[in-house]
Amino acid sequence: MDQIIVFRNVQKKYGDHIALQDINTAVTRGETVVLCGPSGSGKSTLLRTVNRLEPIDRGTILVNDRDIHAKGVDLNQFRSDIGFIAQSFNLFSNYNVLDNVSLGLRRVRKMRKDEAADRAVVQLKRLNVEDLAHKFPDQLSGGQQQRVAIARALAMEPSIILLDEPTSALDPELVGEVVGAMKDLASQGMTMLCVTHEMSFARQAADRVLFLEQGRLVQDLDSKAFFTSNDNERVKRFLNQVDHH
Repeated sequence: MDQIIVFRNVQKKYGDHIALQDINTAVTRGETVVLCGPSGSGKSTLLRTVNRLEPIDRGTILVNDRDIHAKGVDLNQFRSDIGFIAQSFNLFSNYNVLDNVSLGLRRVRKMRKDEAADRAVVQLKRLNVEDLAHKFPDQLSGGQQQRVAIARALAMEPSIILLDEPTSALDPELVGEVVGAMKDLASQGMTMLCVTHEMSFARQAADRVLFLEQGRLVQDLDSKAFFTSNDNERVKRFLNQVDHH
């Protein structure tokens, strides 16, 4: 198996609070892995260690066989290969959609403006928002803004996409369009690590589900087993609460 992300005995503390405790798992290239669990379980913290938005106190994280917390890692170069989609869309309000998506290509990849625009249009089409290319963020719905943010990440041709609750800031009627885009990416073999409460996405598109509680990895199961034959009472209570909500 081609393991693209590997966690070995990862621990993270905030003062005396242990946010992550001895995390051991891996993500294989092309997998979609969902992180779930109650609030404060360490899901987003674990996700953010992968692009070094959160440092770790102990252990090792390998990305593409490289220890990413070792000294001498060029952070800008490293992060340019990892797409990060957050709750807030973080689009530049003074740029239109096309420029938002192509800006990183010009600044980081040093592409010509026309070449960057062409690649941006390809990704806007992929997310079904190419007709919004010349609109500005404040003219878009939340769902449209999030799909543009995903297009911007994909335009950099990353090897990994990290998604941190990408639908939590959306009105309920807009969640479906972003979940649909995520499902499409999963079906195309994009490597994704996703924190989400959208269990419909996890059921239909995830290869594996990791359940965290109090900073510990309680379960690491393939999606079908997690949802259909799970005998962990704590996990079953969590799923019942999420489904009821």
